[in-house]
Amino acid sequence: MKFTEILRMALGSLGVNKLRSALTMLGITIGVFSVIGVMTAVSALRQSVESGLSFLGSNIIQVGKNPIGISSDGANRRRFENRRDITLPNALRFAQLIEGYTDVVCLKTFNNEGVVQATYENRKTSPGLNFGGSNEHFLTANQYSIGIGRNLTPADVELARPVIIIGQTIVSRLFPNETPLGKLVKVSGKTYTVIGTFAERGSSFGNSQDGILIIPITRFVIDFGRARRSISIAIQAPSQDRYNETLDKIVTAMRIVRGLRPEQENDFEIYSNDSLIAAFAKVADAISAGAFVISAIALLAAGVGIMNIMLVSVTERTKEIGIRKSIGARKISILTQFLIESVAISVAGGLVGILLGVGAGNGLALLLSASVVFPWGWALAGLLVCCGIGVGFGFYPAWKAAALDPIEALRYE
Repeated sequence: MKFTEILRMALGSLGVNKLRSALTMLGITIGVFSVIGVMTAVSALRQSVESGLSFLGSNIIQVGKNPIGISSDGANRRRFENRRDITLPNALRFAQLIEGYTDVVCLKTFNNEGVVQATYENRKTSPGLNFGGSNEHFLTANQYSIGIGRNLTPADVELARPVIIIGQTIVSRLFPNETPLGKLVKVSGKTYTVIGTFAERGSSFGNSQDGILIIPITRFVIDFGRARRSISIAIQAPSQDRYNETLDKIVTAMRIVRGLRPEQENDFEIYSNDSLIAAFAKVADAISAGAFVISAIALLAAGVGIMNIMLVSVTERTKEIGIRKSIGARKISILTQFLIESVAISVAGGLVGILLGVGAGNGLALLLSASVVFPWGWALAGLLVCCGIGVGFGFYPAWKAAALDPIEALRYE
Protein backbone atom coordinates (compact mmCIF):
# COMPACT_ATOMS: atom_id res chain seq x y z
CA MET A 1 0.00 0.00 0.00
CA LYS A 2 1.11 3.55 -0.68
CA PHE A 3 1.96 5.68 2.34
CA THR A 4 -0.66 8.27 1.32
CA GLU A 5 -3.39 5.63 1.41
CA ILE A 6 -2.19 4.35 4.78
CA LEU A 7 -2.30 7.94 6.08
CA ARG A 8 -5.82 8.45 4.70
CA MET A 9 -7.08 5.26 6.34
CA ALA A 10 -5.46 6.14 9.67
CA LEU A 11 -7.02 9.61 9.78
CA GLY A 12 -10.34 8.20 8.63
CA SER A 13 -10.32 5.71 11.51
CA LEU A 14 -9.78 8.55 13.97
CA GLY A 15 -12.70 10.45 12.45
CA VAL A 16 -15.05 7.53 13.10
CA ASN A 17 -14.71 8.03 16.89
CA LYS A 18 -14.41 11.80 17.16
CA LEU A 19 -15.35 12.09 20.84
CA ARG A 20 -12.96 9.36 21.91
CA SER A 21 -10.14 10.88 19.87
CA ALA A 22 -10.84 14.34 21.32
CA LEU A 23 -10.84 13.08 24.91
CA THR A 24 -7.57 11.23 24.29
CA MET A 25 -6.06 14.43 22.88
CA LEU A 26 -7.15 16.37 25.97
CA GLY A 27 -4.50 14.84 28.22
CA ILE A 28 -1.74 15.78 25.78
CA THR A 29 -3.22 19.26 25.42
CA ILE A 30 -3.19 19.86 29.19
CA GLY A 31 0.41 18.70 29.56
CA VAL A 32 1.72 20.79 26.67
CA PHE A 33 -0.40 23.80 27.65
CA SER A 34 1.02 23.88 31.17
CA VAL A 35 4.66 23.98 30.13
CA ILE A 36 4.25 26.15 27.00
CA GLY A 37 2.07 28.67 28.84
CA VAL A 38 4.55 29.05 31.69
CA MET A 39 7.59 29.17 29.42
CA THR A 40 5.94 31.77 27.15
CA ALA A 41 5.14 34.02 30.11
CA VAL A 42 8.59 33.52 31.64
CA SER A 43 10.33 34.18 28.30
CA ALA A 44 8.34 37.37 27.78
CA LEU A 45 9.07 38.63 31.29
CA ARG A 46 12.73 37.63 31.11
CA GLN A 47 13.12 39.49 27.81
CA SER A 48 11.45 42.55 29.30
CA VAL A 49 13.69 42.48 32.38
CA GLU A 50 16.89 41.91 30.43
CA SER A 51 16.10 44.66 27.91
CA GLY A 52 16.47 47.21 30.67
CA LEU A 53 15.21 47.57 34.22
CA SER A 54 12.96 50.61 34.16
CA PHE A 55 13.78 51.77 37.66
CA LEU A 56 17.57 51.74 37.30
CA GLY A 57 19.52 54.09 35.08
CA SER A 58 22.66 53.30 33.12
CA ASN A 59 25.65 51.96 35.16
CA ILE A 60 23.71 52.35 38.41
CA ILE A 61 24.85 50.53 41.57
CA GLN A 62 22.53 50.47 44.56
CA VAL A 63 23.33 50.10 48.25
CA GLY A 64 20.70 48.93 50.72
CA LYS A 65 20.25 47.36 54.13
CA ASN A 66 18.82 44.05 52.91
CA PRO A 67 19.36 41.83 49.87
CA ILE A 68 16.74 41.37 47.19
CA GLY A 69 14.24 38.74 48.28
CA ILE A 70 15.19 37.79 51.85
CA SER A 71 15.23 34.03 52.38
CA SER A 72 12.29 32.53 54.24
CA ASP A 73 14.75 30.70 56.49
CA GLY A 74 14.11 32.04 60.02
CA ALA A 75 17.74 32.47 61.08
CA ASN A 76 18.71 34.07 57.81
CA ARG A 77 15.76 36.46 57.91
CA ARG A 78 16.54 37.53 61.47
CA ARG A 79 20.17 38.15 60.53
CA PHE A 80 19.14 40.70 57.92
CA GLU A 81 16.34 42.24 59.95
CA ASN A 82 18.72 42.81 62.87
CA ARG A 83 21.11 44.84 60.74
CA ARG A 84 21.45 48.52 61.55
CA ASP A 85 19.47 50.88 59.36
CA ILE A 86 21.34 53.07 56.91
CA THR A 87 20.43 56.42 58.46
CA LEU A 88 20.32 59.77 56.73
CA PRO A 89 23.58 60.90 58.44
CA ASN A 90 25.16 57.63 57.21
CA ALA A 91 24.00 58.34 53.67
CA LEU A 92 25.18 61.97 53.74
CA ARG A 93 28.58 60.90 55.09
CA PHE A 94 28.84 58.30 52.31
CA ALA A 95 28.07 60.96 49.69
CA GLN A 96 30.87 63.13 51.09
CA LEU A 97 33.39 60.27 50.93
CA ILE A 98 32.85 59.62 47.22
CA GLU A 99 32.34 63.26 46.29
CA GLY A 100 34.39 64.16 43.22
CA TYR A 101 34.51 60.57 41.95
CA THR A 102 30.95 60.50 40.60
CA ASP A 103 28.37 63.20 39.97
CA VAL A 104 25.32 61.04 40.77
CA VAL A 105 24.64 59.89 44.34
CA CYS A 106 20.91 59.46 44.84
CA LEU A 107 19.56 59.10 48.39
CA LYS A 108 16.00 57.85 48.65
CA THR A 109 13.48 56.37 51.03
CA PHE A 110 9.80 55.60 50.58
CA ASN A 111 6.75 55.40 52.79
CA ASN A 112 6.12 51.78 53.75
CA GLU A 113 3.48 52.38 56.39
CA GLY A 114 -0.15 53.06 55.61
CA VAL A 115 -1.89 53.93 52.35
CA VAL A 116 -0.85 57.23 50.78
CA GLN A 117 -3.42 59.57 49.25
CA ALA A 118 -2.98 63.14 47.97
CA THR A 119 -5.61 65.91 48.23
CA TYR A 120 -6.05 69.40 46.81
CA GLU A 121 -9.02 71.49 47.94
CA ASN A 122 -12.03 69.17 47.49
CA ARG A 123 -10.28 66.74 45.11
CA LYS A 124 -8.42 63.60 46.09
CA THR A 125 -6.52 60.81 44.39
CA SER A 126 -7.06 57.10 44.77
CA PRO A 127 -5.06 55.60 47.67
CA GLY A 128 -1.88 53.63 47.05
CA LEU A 129 0.48 56.31 45.76
CA ASN A 130 4.26 55.85 45.86
CA PHE A 131 5.46 58.59 48.21
CA GLY A 132 9.10 59.15 49.17
CA GLY A 133 11.97 61.49 49.79
CA SER A 134 15.08 61.91 47.63
CA ASN A 135 17.57 64.47 46.37
CA GLU A 136 18.32 66.16 43.05
CA HIS A 137 19.73 62.94 41.53
CA PHE A 138 16.47 60.98 41.68
CA LEU A 139 15.74 61.69 38.01
CA THR A 140 19.04 60.32 36.70
CA ALA A 141 19.14 57.26 38.96
CA ASN A 142 15.57 56.22 38.19
CA GLN A 143 15.17 57.35 34.58
CA TYR A 144 12.50 59.95 35.26
CA SER A 145 12.35 63.38 33.63
CA ILE A 146 10.61 66.64 34.44
CA GLY A 147 7.41 67.45 32.57
CA ILE A 148 6.87 71.03 33.68
CA GLY A 149 8.43 73.05 36.47
CA ARG A 150 11.78 72.19 37.99
CA ASN A 151 13.70 69.45 39.76
CA LEU A 152 14.73 69.39 43.41
CA THR A 153 17.90 71.39 44.10
CA PRO A 154 20.69 70.91 46.65
CA ALA A 155 19.27 73.95 48.48
CA ASP A 156 15.84 72.27 48.73
CA VAL A 157 17.49 69.27 50.36
CA GLU A 158 19.83 71.25 52.61
CA LEU A 159 17.04 73.53 53.87
CA ALA A 160 14.43 70.74 54.00
CA ARG A 161 11.95 72.83 52.06
CA PRO A 162 8.31 71.57 51.95
CA VAL A 163 8.24 71.23 48.15
CA ILE A 164 7.08 68.32 46.03
CA ILE A 165 7.27 66.86 42.50
CA ILE A 166 4.21 64.89 41.42
CA GLY A 167 3.54 62.24 38.77
CA GLN A 168 0.99 62.42 35.98
CA THR A 169 -1.56 60.27 37.83
CA ILE A 170 -1.75 62.93 40.56
CA VAL A 171 -1.80 65.75 37.99
CA SER A 172 -4.77 64.24 36.13
CA ARG A 173 -6.79 63.70 39.33
CA LEU A 174 -6.04 66.91 41.22
CA PHE A 175 -5.36 69.43 38.43
CA PRO A 176 -7.37 68.38 35.35
CA ASN A 177 -7.89 71.92 34.05
CA GLU A 178 -5.16 74.01 35.68
CA THR A 179 -1.43 74.09 36.23
CA PRO A 180 -0.27 72.37 39.41
CA LEU A 181 2.79 74.61 39.83
CA GLY A 182 2.69 76.64 43.01
CA LYS A 183 -0.38 74.82 44.36
CA LEU A 184 -0.48 73.34 47.86
CA VAL A 185 -1.21 69.61 48.08
CA LYS A 186 -1.66 67.59 51.24
CA VAL A 187 -0.03 64.15 51.52
CA SER A 188 -0.31 62.00 54.67
CA GLY A 189 -1.39 65.01 56.68
CA LYS A 190 1.46 67.30 55.53
CA THR A 191 1.28 70.21 53.09
CA TYR A 192 3.74 70.75 50.24
CA THR A 193 4.13 73.23 47.38
CA VAL A 194 4.22 71.72 43.90
CA ILE A 195 7.39 72.80 42.07
CA GLY A 196 7.31 70.35 39.19
CA THR A 197 5.75 67.30 37.58
CA PHE A 198 7.30 64.10 36.29
CA ALA A 199 6.89 63.34 32.60
CA GLU A 200 4.63 60.38 31.92
CA ARG A 201 6.28 56.97 32.34
CA GLY A 202 3.43 54.49 31.85
CA SER A 203 3.36 51.06 33.47
CA SER A 204 5.99 48.46 34.20
CA PHE A 205 5.06 44.85 35.10
CA GLY A 206 1.47 45.92 35.63
CA ASN A 207 2.27 48.76 38.03
CA SER A 208 1.83 52.42 37.16
CA GLN A 209 5.00 54.51 37.46
CA ASP A 210 3.08 57.78 37.34
CA GLY A 211 1.50 57.59 40.80
CA ILE A 212 4.63 58.98 42.45
CA LEU A 213 5.35 61.95 44.74
CA ILE A 214 8.88 63.00 45.76
CA ILE A 215 9.91 65.56 48.38
CA PRO A 216 13.40 66.45 49.69
CA ILE A 217 14.70 63.52 51.73
CA THR A 218 15.55 65.79 54.65
CA ARG A 219 11.95 67.06 54.77
CA PHE A 220 10.67 63.47 54.55
CA VAL A 221 12.73 62.43 57.59
CA ILE A 222 11.59 65.50 59.54
CA ASP A 223 7.90 64.92 58.73
CA PHE A 224 7.78 61.16 59.12
CA GLY A 225 10.62 60.34 61.48
CA ARG A 226 13.90 58.41 61.42
CA ALA A 227 12.77 55.35 63.39
CA ARG A 228 12.75 52.07 61.45
CA ARG A 229 13.71 53.90 58.27
CA SER A 230 16.67 52.81 56.16
CA ILE A 231 18.00 54.93 53.31
CA SER A 232 18.79 53.41 49.91
CA ILE A 233 21.65 54.88 47.91
CA ALA A 234 22.04 54.72 44.12
CA ILE A 235 25.42 55.61 42.60
CA GLN A 236 26.14 56.00 38.90
CA ALA A 237 29.55 54.83 37.72
CA PRO A 238 31.29 57.44 35.51
CA SER A 239 31.44 54.87 32.68
CA GLN A 240 31.03 51.16 32.06
CA ASP A 241 34.82 50.77 31.98
CA ARG A 242 35.05 52.16 35.52
CA TYR A 243 32.13 50.13 36.85
CA ASN A 244 34.24 47.69 38.88
CA GLU A 245 36.45 50.49 40.16
CA THR A 246 33.34 52.36 41.30
CA LEU A 247 32.06 49.22 43.00
CA ASP A 248 35.30 48.93 45.03
CA LYS A 249 35.11 52.57 46.08
CA ILE A 250 31.47 52.15 47.15
CA VAL A 251 32.30 49.15 49.33
CA THR A 252 35.26 50.95 50.92
CA ALA A 253 33.28 54.13 51.62
CA MET A 254 30.31 52.22 53.01
CA ARG A 255 32.49 50.16 55.35
CA ILE A 256 34.01 53.39 56.68
CA VAL A 257 30.56 54.88 57.22
CA ARG A 258 29.38 51.75 59.03
CA GLY A 259 32.52 51.64 61.18
CA LEU A 260 33.41 48.07 60.23
CA ARG A 261 36.74 46.54 61.18
CA PRO A 262 38.76 44.67 58.50
CA GLU A 263 37.74 41.24 59.80
CA GLN A 264 34.01 42.07 59.90
CA GLU A 265 31.79 41.20 56.96
CA ASN A 266 29.64 43.79 55.21
CA ASP A 267 26.38 44.61 56.96
CA PHE A 268 24.86 46.11 53.81
CA GLU A 269 23.99 44.87 50.33
CA ILE A 270 25.13 46.05 46.92
CA TYR A 271 23.13 45.18 43.84
CA SER A 272 22.82 46.26 40.23
CA ASN A 273 20.95 45.35 37.05
CA ASP A 274 22.79 42.01 36.87
CA SER A 275 21.86 41.01 40.42
CA LEU A 276 18.21 41.94 39.86
CA ILE A 277 18.15 39.88 36.66
CA ALA A 278 19.76 36.98 38.55
CA ALA A 279 17.13 37.24 41.31
CA PHE A 280 14.37 37.16 38.69
CA ALA A 281 16.05 34.20 36.97
CA LYS A 282 15.95 32.18 40.22
CA VAL A 283 12.22 32.73 40.54
CA ALA A 284 11.68 31.99 36.84
CA ASP A 285 13.69 28.76 37.08
CA ALA A 286 11.66 27.60 40.08
CA ILE A 287 8.38 28.29 38.25
CA SER A 288 9.69 26.52 35.13
CA ALA A 289 10.71 23.46 37.16
CA GLY A 290 7.22 23.28 38.67
CA ALA A 291 5.67 23.51 35.20
CA PHE A 292 7.91 20.69 33.95
CA VAL A 293 6.85 18.42 36.81
CA ILE A 294 3.15 19.12 36.22
CA SER A 295 3.45 18.66 32.45
CA ALA A 296 5.51 15.47 32.81
CA ILE A 297 2.81 13.90 35.01
CA ALA A 298 0.07 15.03 32.61
CA LEU A 299 1.95 13.76 29.55
CA LEU A 300 2.69 10.41 31.19
CA ALA A 301 -1.00 9.98 32.02
CA ALA A 302 -1.90 11.07 28.48
CA GLY A 303 0.55 8.54 27.01
CA VAL A 304 -1.01 5.73 29.03
CA GLY A 305 -4.40 6.94 27.81
CA ILE A 306 -3.25 6.78 24.19
CA MET A 307 -1.95 3.23 24.67
CA ASN A 308 -5.24 2.17 26.27
CA ILE A 309 -7.37 3.71 23.53
CA MET A 310 -5.21 2.19 20.80
CA LEU A 311 -5.48 -1.27 22.41
CA VAL A 312 -9.26 -0.84 22.50
CA SER A 313 -9.16 0.20 18.85
CA VAL A 314 -7.13 -2.88 17.91
CA THR A 315 -9.65 -5.10 19.69
CA GLU A 316 -12.62 -3.41 18.00
CA ARG A 317 -11.03 -3.65 14.55
CA THR A 318 -9.63 -7.18 14.81
CA LYS A 319 -11.91 -8.48 12.04
CA GLU A 320 -11.04 -5.50 9.81
CA ILE A 321 -7.32 -6.25 10.31
CA GLY A 322 -7.95 -9.92 9.43
CA ILE A 323 -9.73 -8.96 6.20
CA ARG A 324 -6.94 -6.57 5.19
CA LYS A 325 -4.29 -9.19 5.89
CA SER A 326 -6.21 -11.84 3.95
CA ILE A 327 -6.20 -9.67 0.83
CA GLY A 328 -2.48 -8.98 1.04
CA ALA A 329 -1.83 -6.19 3.57
CA ARG A 330 1.67 -6.50 5.02
CA LYS A 331 2.63 -6.26 8.67
CA ILE A 332 4.51 -3.01 8.08
CA SER A 333 1.36 -1.43 6.59
CA ILE A 334 -0.75 -2.35 9.63
CA LEU A 335 1.99 -1.24 12.01
CA THR A 336 2.41 2.07 10.18
CA GLN A 337 -1.34 2.78 10.15
CA PHE A 338 -1.75 2.34 13.90
CA LEU A 339 1.41 4.32 14.65
CA ILE A 340 0.12 7.16 12.46
CA GLU A 341 -3.16 7.14 14.39
CA SER A 342 -1.28 7.30 17.72
CA VAL A 343 1.08 10.06 16.56
CA ALA A 344 -1.78 12.04 14.97
CA ILE A 345 -3.73 12.08 18.25
CA SER A 346 -0.62 13.10 20.18
CA VAL A 347 0.53 15.82 17.76
CA ALA A 348 -2.98 17.26 17.39
CA GLY A 349 -3.26 17.52 21.16
CA GLY A 350 0.20 19.09 21.28
CA LEU A 351 -0.68 21.71 18.65
CA VAL A 352 -3.81 22.73 20.54
CA GLY A 353 -1.80 22.88 23.79
CA ILE A 354 0.89 25.04 22.15
CA LEU A 355 -1.66 27.52 20.77
CA LEU A 356 -3.51 27.76 24.08
CA GLY A 357 -0.24 27.99 26.03
CA VAL A 358 1.19 30.76 23.84
CA GLY A 359 -2.09 32.67 24.07
CA ALA A 360 -2.34 32.33 27.86
CA GLY A 361 1.36 33.10 28.43
CA ASN A 362 1.28 36.21 26.27
CA GLY A 363 -2.00 37.26 27.85
CA LEU A 364 -0.30 37.25 31.25
CA ALA A 365 2.68 39.08 29.78
CA LEU A 366 0.42 41.80 28.38
CA LEU A 367 -1.28 42.21 31.77
CA LEU A 368 2.18 42.81 33.24
CA SER A 369 3.11 45.19 30.40
CA ALA A 370 5.79 42.84 29.06
CA SER A 371 6.57 42.18 25.42
CA VAL A 372 4.80 39.44 23.41
CA VAL A 373 6.94 36.49 22.30
CA PHE A 374 6.49 33.19 20.50
CA PRO A 375 8.76 30.51 22.00
CA TRP A 376 9.73 28.74 18.79
CA GLY A 377 12.26 26.53 20.56
CA TRP A 378 9.78 25.35 23.19
CA ALA A 379 7.05 24.88 20.58
CA LEU A 380 9.35 22.68 18.45
CA ALA A 381 10.44 20.76 21.55
CA GLY A 382 6.77 20.25 22.48
CA LEU A 383 5.97 18.82 19.04
CA LEU A 384 8.97 16.47 19.18
CA VAL A 385 7.92 15.26 22.64
CA CYS A 386 4.37 14.67 21.36
CA CYS A 387 5.74 12.66 18.44
CA GLY A 388 7.85 10.65 20.86
CA ILE A 389 4.84 9.98 23.09
CA GLY A 390 2.77 8.91 20.07
CA VAL A 391 5.45 6.49 18.88
CA GLY A 392 6.48 5.26 22.33
CA PHE A 393 3.01 4.59 23.71
CA GLY A 394 1.48 3.61 20.37
CA PHE A 395 4.10 1.10 19.32
CA TYR A 396 2.86 -1.83 21.41
CA PRO A 397 -0.78 -1.59 20.21
CA ALA A 398 0.48 -1.15 16.63
CA TRP A 399 2.80 -4.14 16.93
CA LYS A 400 -0.02 -6.20 18.45
CA ALA A 401 -2.28 -5.31 15.52
CA ALA A 402 0.41 -6.15 12.96
CA ALA A 403 1.14 -9.49 14.64
CA LEU A 404 -2.47 -10.74 14.55
CA ASP A 405 -2.99 -14.05 12.77
CA PRO A 406 -5.34 -13.36 9.83
CA ILE A 407 -7.32 -16.61 10.27
CA GLU A 408 -7.86 -16.03 13.98
CA ALA A 409 -8.68 -12.38 13.30
CA LEU A 410 -11.37 -13.32 10.73
CA ARG A 411 -13.02 -15.59 13.28
CA TYR A 412 -13.12 -12.85 15.92
CA GLU A 413 -16.58 -11.68 17.00
